[in-house]
This record gives sequence, structure tokens and C-alpha cells, in this order.
Amino acid sequence: MNALDQGYQIINCIDYFDENYDLQKKVIVNRVDVDFSLKKTQRILKIFNDLEISATFFIRLHAPEYNPFSFEGFKTLKLIRDSGHEIGYHSEVVDQGMIWSEPVEDCLNRDLDVLSRMLGIQVKGVASHGGMTGLNNLDFWKDREPADFGLTYEAYKGSKTRNLFKNSLYVSDSEWTRWKCYQDGKLSVMDNRCLSEHLIDCPQVVYFLIHPDTFFDHHFYE
Repeated sequence: MNALDQGYQIINCIDYFDENYDLQKKVIVNRVDVDFSLKKTQRILKIFNDLEISATFFIRLHAPEYNPFSFEGFKTLKLIRDSGHEIGYHSEVVDQGMIWSEPVEDCLNRDLDVLSRMLGIQVKGVASHGGMTGLNNLDFWKDREPADFGLTYEAYKGSKTRNLFKNSLYVSDSEWTRWKCYQDGKLSVMDNRCLSEHLIDCPQVVYFLIHPDTFFDHHFYE
């Protein structure tokens, strides 16, 4: 509510990469990486829907922790879609290529096709997932463009015309027990302020990433 009271528009990733979107507005680009729990995503989704704010949810297809094709998993994905949020792909193609001995391009194209067909949508964005293999899935994009795969953007690389990560205050809970932030792509060392504390400075563009896994009522493993 603090952000809304300060006049911020809360949008999803694909809105930001729309070349017609007015970047002179104060915006928070709202991103959710579903790393380990689709079930916990329901809590975050309800909050967003109650506040009538938008978000992009990036979904893994090969996580051992959850199955998007399960009865409850698919039900949750449909609820995200039908609530008007964007669904993107949380990409692990470098990991897949190594584990399965397959061309990484084939892995990406197949997964985009599966996720799009599964939900009857056109997936327009991917976010590279950081897993336990020690490989960097973002390396895939060093010499490739999202448009080469029918995509509008990669969440860290951006698009040909807009780079969100390098033109924003990026605030993330990805260190699990504390916040971290980057200003225009550069790590702000020892700055562990949460979003509401950053908003005191009235940044123009905020790129906000959370993971449903870090939110709970009683304990992390519930």
C-alpha cells in the first residue's frame, strides 16, 4: 500500500518492454520467480489480486520441488493467467543442455512451446534461473537475442530497445534472509533495505523481485 499511496504504478514486465509505455511515470515492475513452491504462490497472488496490481510470474518446468502439470499446480497457473497476470518462463536451458546432452536452443524452444500450449498463451519473456549446478543460465544470452526465439525480453538482458535491469533500482529478496539491491545494474554493497525503505528516496523506476518461498505464516517449511 505504501507504494500505491506514493503514486507508483505497479506493472508487469511485458508492460515495461512495450515501447509505447511512458517511462516518465513512477513505476514498480513487479516480478515473482517461482523457484520452489507453486502452493505458496497462491498467497502472493491473493495479495496482488486484492490490491488490483499486476505482476509477472516466472515458472520452472523441470523443478523437482513442484510440478506445474499436477492437478493443483495447473490450477494455480490457470488462476494466475485468469487473474490477468503475465506468465513467463524461468529458464534453466544451460543446466538442461549439460544434464541431457542436448543443444540449449532446442531445450529453450521446446519449453517455450510446452508452456505456451499448456496455458493457451504466447510466452513473451524469460528469466534465467540460478540453480544448484554451478552453471549460469544467463550465459546463454551472451551472444543471442530474445527476438531470435520469438521473445520480447529476457529479464536481465532486456530487449533491443529497453534494458530494465540496467535502468532501474533493482530490489530483490534472492538472498533469502535479507534484501539486496542494484542501482542501474551495479550492486549496492551492504544496502539491505526493503522496498518501503527505498521508496523514501522516490526512485523513478523500481524493479522488484520476490520469491513466494520466502513468505510464510509460521515457518519456512510450512
